[in-house]
Amino acid sequence: MYFVNTYRIWLARTLIGIVFIINVQSAVVFFANPARFAPTYELTGVSGQAAIRGFAVLFIMWNVPYFVALINPIKYRVSLYEAIAMQIIGLTGESLILQSLPTEHTILRDSILRFIVFDGSGLVSLISAAWITKPDTEAL
Repeated sequence: MYFVNTYRIWLARTLIGIVFIINVQSAVVFFANPARFAPTYELTGVSGQAAIRGFAVLFIMWNVPYFVALINPIKYRVSLYEAIAMQIIGLTGESLILQSLPTEHTILRDSILRFIVFDGSGLVSLISAAWITKPDTEAL
């Protein structure tokens, strides 16, 4: 067991919490108003709205390890590492999607770029939280 002062734990929780809250807020907005977002992804009609609501459900599902890490980033450190891995996967996947899109799909490219910016910022926040709560001494 190692000691991490309360300030560092709360700073880490704040960083994790910001990412978590923005993710959940995005999910709620997508779920509540899918018609607003469907055209952004070049989706239309009922099927497009269902797809956007599906994104919302995925956002919530993906946030389980973020929430667990938020509870206690030391005790549930594995969840923090899982969240970091998920951010890396999201950032990488979104970057590959962006590269594959023709330049004339400006609105779609801009939407993907917003996810890249958010996931990149989230990755920095989560890695910072892991660093802030790292063990002061390593057990042998």
